[in-house]
Amino acid sequence: MKKHILLLVLLVSVLSCAQNKQPLLGDTPYQKEQNAKFKEALKSPLTEKDRKTFRALDFFKFDSTYVVNANFKRTLNETPFEMPTTTDRKPMYVKYGELSFALKGVACKLNIYQNIELVKREGYEDHLFLPFIDETNGEDSYGGGRYLDTSLPEGDTMVLNFNEAYNPYCAYSPRYSCPVVPLENSLDVRVEAGVKAYGKH
Repeated sequence: MKKHILLLVLLVSVLSCAQNKQPLLGDTPYQKEQNAKFKEALKSPLTEKDRKTFRALDFFKFDSTYVVNANFKRTLNETPFEMPTTTDRKPMYVKYGELSFALKGVACKLNIYQNIELVKREGYEDHLFLPFIDETNGEDSYGGGRYLDTSLPEGDTMVLNFNEAYNPYCAYSPRYSCPVVPLENSLDVRVEAGVKAYGKH
């Protein structure tokens, strides 16, 4: 009898835990990965208060038209510069190249950058940084623009997946220092892909 009661208690406990554990939300592996990171205490940029009630980031619907092949032009002999941030911090970047592509029929051009200190770290040797502003900023997406992380291209083309565009961490908490998107990286088109503005939808 005692064994049956113990088994019943264990079964109820397991079912209760299963019901309390919410499924990982997201339409794509990337979205699920980001939502998992935002839930994890050690990785999340959210404040502790926001993290406790967090379920998922709000993404635009995945759209393959925002996965584009860009022409890449390497820019040599560029002078490193201090990139402004949302704080007094001024990390050193260098313009690494220029990207040209069409998005929704609009000719676009963006500069892509390399963080001089970051590429010295193991695992980031080929990392490139692509900040941009588009016509969704301040409405559907974060007002300060969004970022894309890419890697060094092997040739003269680069695939840009704007469905993986993400917000600067200072969109979630004032404790972060985030690079300010250079004005020359403004796109005259709505990029309805990637993460939306936090807390607006």
